[in-house]
Amino acid sequence: MAALVLGAAGSAIGASFGATSVLGLTISGAQIGGALGSLAGSAIDSALMPSIKRQGPRLSDISLQASREGAPIPRVYGRMRLAGQILWASRFKEAVNQSGGKGRSVETTTYSYSVSFAVGLCEGVVTRIGRIWADGNLIDPSQYTLRFYPGDETQTADPAIEEIEGAGNSPAYRGLCYVVFEDMPLAAFGNRIPQLQFEIFRPLISAGSLESRITSVALIPGAGEFVYAPEIVTEDNGLGTTKPLNAHNASSSSDFTASLDELCALAPNLKSIALVVGWFGDDLRAGQCHIRPGVEEIVRGTYPESWSVAGIARESAYLISMIDGRPSYGGTPSDQSVGAAIAAIKARGLAVTFYPFVFMDIPADNTKPNPYSNNAASPGQPAYPWRGRITLSPAAGYSGSVDQTAAASTQIAAFFTQYRAMVLHYAELCAAAGGVDAFLIGSELVGLTKARSDASTYPAVAALKALAADVKALLPNAKLGYGADWTEYNGHQMGGGGFRFHLDPLWADPHIDFIGIDNYLPLADWRESGGLDAAEYASPYDLDYLKANISGGEGYDWYYASTAARDAQGRSAITDGLGKPWIWRAKDIWNWWSNRHYDRPNGAESATPTAWMPQSKPIRFTELGCPAADKGANQPNVFYDPKSSESFFPYYSSGMRDDLIQRRFLEAHLSYWRDPANNPTSTVYDGAMLDVDATTLWCWDARPYPFFPALSDVWGDAANYTTGHWLNGRLGTVPLAQLVATLCADAGFSAVDVSGLSGLVAGYAVTDTMSIREALAPLMSAYAFDAIEREGNIVFLSRGGAEPLCLSKSDLVVTGDNAGFTLQRNDAADIPCAARLSYLDAGSYDEAVAQSAHLAGTKRVATSALALLLDQSEAQAISDRLLADAAVMSELANFALPPSHLALDPADEVRLEAGGRVRRLRLTSIADAGARKIEAVATDPSLYESRAGAARSLRSTRSLVRPGRVLVVFLDLPLLSETQDAASPFIAGFADPWPGRVVVYKDGVEAATLTAPATLGQTLYDFWPGPLNRFDLVNSLTVSLINGAFLSVSDTDLFAGANRLAVQNPSGAWEVLQFASAELIAPSTWRLTRFIRGVQGSEQAMASPVPAGARVVLLDDALTQIQLGTGEALLAHNYTYGPEGLPLADPAFQTQPQSFSAKGLIPPAPCHVDFQWSGSDLIFTWRRRDRSFSASSILLSETPQSDPALFDLDILSGDTVVRSYRAIAGESQRYSVADQEADFPSGLPNPLTLRVAQRSTVLGRGNMKTETLYVR
Repeated sequence: MAALVLGAAGSAIGASFGATSVLGLTISGAQIGGALGSLAGSAIDSALMPSIKRQGPRLSDISLQASREGAPIPRVYGRMRLAGQILWASRFKEAVNQSGGKGRSVETTTYSYSVSFAVGLCEGVVTRIGRIWADGNLIDPSQYTLRFYPGDETQTADPAIEEIEGAGNSPAYRGLCYVVFEDMPLAAFGNRIPQLQFEIFRPLISAGSLESRITSVALIPGAGEFVYAPEIVTEDNGLGTTKPLNAHNASSSSDFTASLDELCALAPNLKSIALVVGWFGDDLRAGQCHIRPGVEEIVRGTYPESWSVAGIARESAYLISMIDGRPSYGGTPSDQSVGAAIAAIKARGLAVTFYPFVFMDIPADNTKPNPYSNNAASPGQPAYPWRGRITLSPAAGYSGSVDQTAAASTQIAAFFTQYRAMVLHYAELCAAAGGVDAFLIGSELVGLTKARSDASTYPAVAALKALAADVKALLPNAKLGYGADWTEYNGHQMGGGGFRFHLDPLWADPHIDFIGIDNYLPLADWRESGGLDAAEYASPYDLDYLKANISGGEGYDWYYASTAARDAQGRSAITDGLGKPWIWRAKDIWNWWSNRHYDRPNGAESATPTAWMPQSKPIRFTELGCPAADKGANQPNVFYDPKSSESFFPYYSSGMRDDLIQRRFLEAHLSYWRDPANNPTSTVYDGAMLDVDATTLWCWDARPYPFFPALSDVWGDAANYTTGHWLNGRLGTVPLAQLVATLCADAGFSAVDVSGLSGLVAGYAVTDTMSIREALAPLMSAYAFDAIEREGNIVFLSRGGAEPLCLSKSDLVVTGDNAGFTLQRNDAADIPCAARLSYLDAGSYDEAVAQSAHLAGTKRVATSALALLLDQSEAQAISDRLLADAAVMSELANFALPPSHLALDPADEVRLEAGGRVRRLRLTSIADAGARKIEAVATDPSLYESRAGAARSLRSTRSLVRPGRVLVVFLDLPLLSETQDAASPFIAGFADPWPGRVVVYKDGVEAATLTAPATLGQTLYDFWPGPLNRFDLVNSLTVSLINGAFLSVSDTDLFAGANRLAVQNPSGAWEVLQFASAELIAPSTWRLTRFIRGVQGSEQAMASPVPAGARVVLLDDALTQIQLGTGEALLAHNYTYGPEGLPLADPAFQTQPQSFSAKGLIPPAPCHVDFQWSGSDLIFTWRRRDRSFSASSILLSETPQSDPALFDLDILSGDTVVRSYRAIAGESQRYSVADQEADFPSGLPNPLTLRVAQRSTVLGRGNMKTETLYVR
């Protein structure tokens, strides 16, 4: 008897369980075997199956860190988030820190703890570790001393373990991937070792895998002001709010560096990177197209680098168009970042190809004349088009076209004036960066290179030749080329049999070193159901099928003459009356390269060949790519981008995501061209026709996965990723066939056939000791495949692939009075109407997530938790299929066939016409006893066609929060409380994001720490002086806060010191006031009223007025003091401040020279200045005020005396001091008549102005009180 193993074992197996609970519901044993059992793999032949029933790896097995003797070592395939086992730990270390003392009021002792430990993760060899979570939160590995051991057989013992345990007593844990943390600080984790989880990368890279074949990639996006900067560049609004512009990842590196790290790890044989850098064109009319570097914002402060390109500063640059308030593209990468990127790539031992690029910034609402219209009279050019659309105006083929006229030369010359500036600028930049290995002078300028100024002259080609010569002069050692479109490289089909090898003057030019082709030639013509190709091949993923179409199929053997012909698959053979069909074959690269070229201006071949010499130069695929979309190989050149007029899915595509077709397309090319039989050696130069090592895959993004595309609020093109050409997030995935073969090999089974499997697995983990059946069960459930025994081998087959055998009732064996077949349908009430699938999300996988599918019917819910990494849309498709499959397979069939159908095996499908209808059945069991007794279940192949569900909004993921520069405000204030130091200034700080603590250094020595952000802002209107010693009910203060909020308080609270606010005047002095009323009048905007002014003697800082824009700081516990002695306060020091934990050299630290006047030691101005006559003498009197905070208390019978009662008095005539009294002892001074006459010979003025101040024993004269007295 033959039966399915590992898959649908049939009702007979399931029946042995009776009624039981599976996936959260109770169903019959028959249904387990015949329906859901076929999904979960509930039975297997005895050679493969233990007696204990298991359900494969569980999510909980990979999420909790433990320390258990004898714990199984997980095996990871692809990517996976995994907790581990604590292998070793040191004793806890205690550190004591004392602060305060030495004259301060409080001495504080704090204790901190650290520990060293090792965490075992999984079997080696692991390619790399990505993100690390501690207690569920991302941590920055650079903040810890961490060592990673990949689990190879040569790793040595960790030095920290060896130091503690002793040499020879420390295992190297060879074969085990593990991580060692040395002296990890534990304060942030409650003084305990945190629960750690690690992102593991362990792809199954073999000699034939895509990853090992990759030697060159194109690095995009080409647009982003600092997207290629190796150092982190931060936007700073000057008010404490910062955000990194190029650091959205889980490391302390820039996105560029993090992305390159991942690329180099996943593509171990990478040799070269093509760096794409773009400027912006704004018109499809060649004569009107400006090409300029662009910026996302005209006003933007950044550090440590400012944007500049070709000598153009940000404020003078072209501003890129907007879509829904966001830039339609990123800005041109800054010159500094591009130069640094070239150096960083070369430092990794990689070659650099520089790729200048033109983005077309033409918004959808434009009214520019469309050159692709008669007389260019139609308004509105296509939105955000391809650069290959730039052409003459009107274009060739339209009324009024200037093609084949002198005006064509004029328009193209105008274009190249703009274009040359870009290309030559980058040639100079590359030269300044030490040179590059290769340089493209352009790419895909199809609409220009095919434009003619007369019947045989192509002015754009001549312009490219001149440009090549100029670039060669700047980069004499670089290989130069032009990246021609796949429709452009071989020649210009002019219609009517006319053909010119229009690019041959460029290809033959001595300054051009290679022929570049952007290869997006189709490799498939697959249709949703049937189709001509399906008659020969079982699947669009078949490598033999795809490779056969590299030099065959569409564009080689045949073409479609129209859309209608394509729909009907009406293929026209490619022929040539002159015996050279290769000139019409875009795919016939071999013959194009190997032969002399003869133009056919009117269909007849010229007698004289072109300048091209056969086999004279190598070919490079300057781009090779395929969208990760259903049927992507049908039309690899298209992409989905809703903003663009070029947005399309491939021919006959469902628009669903399909990573596998992208991988197969690339694998087909890279394996095909490595074969010398397909890639001949030149007889002219030392090398093959195609430089395979220079085949540049499109594309790898400098924005690292999964942050791109998950952070859609950062990047406007994130949604395009789903079906785009990106390799990020797709390299490192494991082909299902390879994974199944590896699992079987690990279990000791080599007699397996996995050629019938198709699919990609992003990540999978085997976390426990289990049988091969248990390990395969989740995969079989998720990826819908079966296993059969055939000729001693276990054969794995994806469902829904092959065409079924058609049977009718006449084919059945009928015995006795039976009908030849029986059908059984299970009770609808037993069929689940909802499925819930738990999995790890490949887009973020910060935690396990779930997808659901629902049908109308019962309330039964099937649930399944898979230790699989899945894309959200893929998980939805699995949920939908599981649910639909359960319903379809509820119909069971039994019938018999004669021995003539011996070729049928379990898992084969038949189409049976019987009982008045046609049913598609999948065979689950065959018993040979004369007739072949067959058991089968109903099946629907459409359930297995789509590999992804409908596109969904991307799940959010988290990148590390990176603190930036801090807005620190230094305040020289009077004493605000008795516990404060009178000589020391105050500091306040704000940053968004707040770093937790801000450290301030004085001349390199730590001086203060801020632990909370201050409430601060600036005034929006002028603020005028007000009365002292009573409420100021006239003025109001309108404040825009950058942080915090205000509260209204009662007078009682006000008198107790609440709501103190410092307002800075233009000279830098601060008035301290209090406010009782705060009203929110707009977001973050407050109106303050009911003031007490000049608190603590600060009335000197009132100005008439304090102008709008003045800084204000709420004086609360967020402020701290820099402890300075009196002498230190008066001297200038360099204060350096920034986020704690960052090195002082980090750009987030700023240095500011600052000196202070020790306001807390300055006596306040005296009050109650008055006079009285004593005969002809004047007696001036006043009352002193004390600088101590308690001086204002009504509970004190006498005013405290912080300084001796010594005063200075100045008498003024206008602004001139005519007499000064120094160090007056007491609170009065006699102004004798003799002094009056000496000072004012013409008589004592009325009024009389005088100034009085108390003297400080330390600082001299205190704040002055100026009073005007009417003495007559």
